[in-house]
Amino acid sequence: MQAPDEMIDGRLASEILQALPARISHRPLRWARETPDAEAIVDSEARWTYAELAQAIASTRQLLLDHGVRPGDRIMVVNENCRALVALIFAASELDVWCAVVSSRLSDNEIDTIAASCDPRRLIYTTATSPDARHHADRHGACYLKREDIGEIALGPLNEDAEPEPVVADPAAQVATMIFTSGTTGTPKGVMLTHRNMLSIASVASGLRGFSPADRVYAVLPISHVFGLNSVFLGSLYAGATLYLTERFDPERTRDVLLREKISVLQGVPAMFQRFLEHLNANQLELAAPNLRYISVGGAPLDPGVKQRIEAAFSLPLHNGYGLTEASPTISQTRLDEPLDDTSCGRLLPLMEYRLQDADRAEVAAGEVGELWVRGPNVMKGYYRRPKETADVLLPDGWLNTGDLARVDDKGRLHIVGRTKELIIRSGFNVYPPDVEAVLTQHPDVTLSAVVGRTVPGNEEVIAYVQLVPGSVTSADDIKAFAAERLAPYKRPARVIIMDLLPATPSGKILKSQLRQRLNSE
Repeated sequence: MQAPDEMIDGRLASEILQALPARISHRPLRWARETPDAEAIVDSEARWTYAELAQAIASTRQLLLDHGVRPGDRIMVVNENCRALVALIFAASELDVWCAVVSSRLSDNEIDTIAASCDPRRLIYTTATSPDARHHADRHGACYLKREDIGEIALGPLNEDAEPEPVVADPAAQVATMIFTSGTTGTPKGVMLTHRNMLSIASVASGLRGFSPADRVYAVLPISHVFGLNSVFLGSLYAGATLYLTERFDPERTRDVLLREKISVLQGVPAMFQRFLEHLNANQLELAAPNLRYISVGGAPLDPGVKQRIEAAFSLPLHNGYGLTEASPTISQTRLDEPLDDTSCGRLLPLMEYRLQDADRAEVAAGEVGELWVRGPNVMKGYYRRPKETADVLLPDGWLNTGDLARVDDKGRLHIVGRTKELIIRSGFNVYPPDVEAVLTQHPDVTLSAVVGRTVPGNEEVIAYVQLVPGSVTSADDIKAFAAERLAPYKRPARVIIMDLLPATPSGKILKSQLRQRLNSE
């Protein structure tokens, strides 16, 4: 069992935890008292100071009460990033209401499946900035409300049968939000994150990134994804920064906003940065972002070639991190004073413990690959109404099985090798998909890649899906030859499949399950 250093900004991380507020809403409300005129939220329709944010939280809290929402109830907000979503999350926090944050870009079936699992008192739709949310509101028979502060929203019918959860004595232990897994391996599961879970990450991650009231953070990641929810949204407002919200990623809009709004922090997934660079190159545009001081990625593996291209374009070190929804999400993060020339995920966060185990749950030797287990204040409460699934990954003493294969180097830096379930065994050799993907994306015409295994008689073979730069005439055979020069024979793809667009979640995570289904249907 290993634990990293517990120092951050000269303070014990344990002291930081003791100083945390009880609710996720308390910190922005404190900024409203201390710096009421500082800009807090900007979206496509309005700008709020911290004082105006506090007023919106209060009015939205009353709105929920007026429409039958009680302490312990669940609300489900079908959304894209906007100020109404911010007010709803914090208003729910003030009421001991659990807020399920769900992307409006999900299909009808996905939204309905999540709603059935969540059993919310009310569904709420952020229709002012989201046509998709309006679509779901219309098909559910929601009523529309036009409000001066948060803009238009829609309220679904009151669920009279929804039973509230018990309200615990300690607000910090109360569930604040639920994020539903993408459902790529079955029915989506609601990850219950408490106020303490979320705040432990918001505070420490904010400190590691050096967030301050002077920062202007571009929130292009969906808040319905835990990276956007905690690391970007809550982490920024925890530090008193300005949060610029956008409904979805658009390369040209991003280029304009970086300059016009003097953005200092940009966080995303690797695919987002890749699309941005493609847009600049295809249109022969310059990148002007003089105020930008910090860029980072997470949510998906980072390839060396991608890292190099991003750093060259932005003239900044690209920071990296690792986490998962069940850990709120961050487990490790590169430090401001330790930019890395590799694609490791940095050292584990303060107060996080880890262990690496083999298939028999015995700890592996130092430097070896094992399945990663973690324990800390950010580990989820469990999956909502799914005790068996919770017990499968979360032990009674707080240890969480991430399901990822990893190693830790002699400097304490975490390297993610792959998913336990994605490991490919080719002719007796272990093939970790990220190793192959890293080589494929070194090809100048490959922007994204995804490697999966396919069972063949007596063996497994490596199948690679790639996405090329627009207009490329590179063939699958060209890419196979490129890979063959750089990979051991057992790692070489048996087949390369070129796709116009790899399937991905709204946060940019490639949906390998869809690629496997495609293979199985052939």
